Amino acid sequence: MDPRDTAPDSWEQEDDVEATADGQLEAAFTTLNVNAKPFVPNVNAAEFVPPFAMRAPSENIDAAVVNEKISTMDVSESTVPVENGDTEMTAEEPWDQKDEEPTEEEPGGGDRGPGELATPEDTAPEMMEEEEEVLVPKVPPIQPDAPKKEHINVVFIGHVDAGKSTIGGQIMYLTGMVDKRTLEKYEREAKEKNRETWYLSWALDTNQEERDKGKTVEVGRAYFETDKKHFTILDAPGHKSFVPNMIGGASQADLAVLVISARKGEFETGFEKGGQTREHAMLAKTAGVKHLIVLVNKMDDPTVNWSLERYEECKEKLVPFLKKVGFNPKKDIHFMPCSGLTGANLKESTDMCPWYTGLPFIPHLDSLPNFNRSSDGPVRLPIVDKYKDMGTVVLGKLESGSISKAQQLVMMPNRHVVEVLSLLSDDVETDDAGPGENLKLRLKGIEEEEILPGFILCNSDSLCHSGRTFDAQIVIIEHKSIICPGYNAVLHIHTCIEEVQITALICLVDKKTGEKSKTRPRFVKQDQVCIARLRTAGTICLETFKDFPQMGRFTLRDEGKTIAIGKVLKLVAERD
Repeated sequence: MDPRDTAPDSWEQEDDVEATADGQLEAAFTTLNVNAKPFVPNVNAAEFVPPFAMRAPSENIDAAVVNEKISTMDVSESTVPVENGDTEMTAEEPWDQKDEEPTEEEPGGGDRGPGELATPEDTAPEMMEEEEEVLVPKVPPIQPDAPKKEHINVVFIGHVDAGKSTIGGQIMYLTGMVDKRTLEKYEREAKEKNRETWYLSWALDTNQEERDKGKTVEVGRAYFETDKKHFTILDAPGHKSFVPNMIGGASQADLAVLVISARKGEFETGFEKGGQTREHAMLAKTAGVKHLIVLVNKMDDPTVNWSLERYEECKEKLVPFLKKVGFNPKKDIHFMPCSGLTGANLKESTDMCPWYTGLPFIPHLDSLPNFNRSSDGPVRLPIVDKYKDMGTVVLGKLESGSISKAQQLVMMPNRHVVEVLSLLSDDVETDDAGPGENLKLRLKGIEEEEILPGFILCNSDSLCHSGRTFDAQIVIIEHKSIICPGYNAVLHIHTCIEEVQITALICLVDKKTGEKSKTRPRFVKQDQVCIARLRTAGTICLETFKDFPQMGRFTLRDEGKTIAIGKVLKLVAERD
């Protein structure tokens, strides 16, 4: 291959090479592709050409020849300006494109392995821009309908290996959010790693570590549409080490899907004292999830084989516990059998279980009553995550109020005034968003380092409360010994995580009558309800439960276990 066919290191050096071959100019010009598609030079190119023209006309000709040798398209850059959109792209960044194009568009391009090719998730962060451009076209056709459809956030919770990510992946496939080709590729790659049953979960477990171990770590996000509603899937990790991530996911959800495995032995381990089935159900209730769907998964397993007895057995064990947590079995809970791997009873009902007469999972979600949300309340957007991308981008779920482009907001508790540059709701750009939507906001007036998860965006005329000391009613759920004033734990309230100390116990509350004790208790123990004063290590944003339930509920955790749940009764002013 002629060395001149590749991009030159610098124009000057290439010109010298060409200057010696002056006699070949005529021959070179005869091979010019005159019919090459001309195009309008972009702004950068227009500024770039004049210095060549002014320096020496011969140099300009040389440059043209070099250009011709590299790609006949580029010759027209210095010749005829005629409108054409297609070639504008190739000329705008011919060198950058040269390496990337085959790996982006053509399945066989580049010398990378097939595993790295078409997985947009594995690309480096620098390529996120391009990745978004590739993925977005799937969604815009739905854009006009987006405001009409109700937006619902569904969190998948349950014990590790119950099949949460697999069900999520299967739902995305059934609703057409993941195409067959991508899934077949995942299936091939999973087979190479001897993990062929994991391929569906790879649609949500995007990073390499999660795929290798088969465990979700971060809360995965995806979305799908039904006839009436627009859903965001939040795929929470089931492992007990990642419960703090799961709390962050549950705090954004309107509806929880508790996935339990019907396989012999797996249901029992998930439900016993150390299992995550109990803890997740309780945390979901504390995070403000009103409706719970219990999916009894792995019904196709040889040990179960769609048996009604096993289904009823799981149901009987779960109902009393869910009742104790605070769900109403008649109104709030719905049980259904399914198989995540085969997709049975997720979209269409299956012949395998004639005994189940209800709707399959996706139609059931569609038939749920609407959530009533007020868009005229004060703006409250707890921040879940933040990163840098042409400015500061924050992610979170809008709990109340509505946000529009170019609106001025205040970031609490630091009181930074920020402006919304752009709004993305589930990766689709919009001009305004209502409560319940998962948003990405690009902000102006604040640096990414100045934001922490747990900060809150509010409008300036009704700021959210911030402080360190508050009185709360807490229920001790699981703690071996007694709890006295001076006890330290980790507080999870909305998306905020902070160290907290119980500074004083004010009174005990009788569970049945609600009466408060006259004397101050010296300690509280498991299953007791008390009112206590708590003080956090740093300033946090919070509201009383009465004014704003989503931001007044919290959990206390210690040593990897959830110890207590509670609600904020009163905010105490700081004494300097």
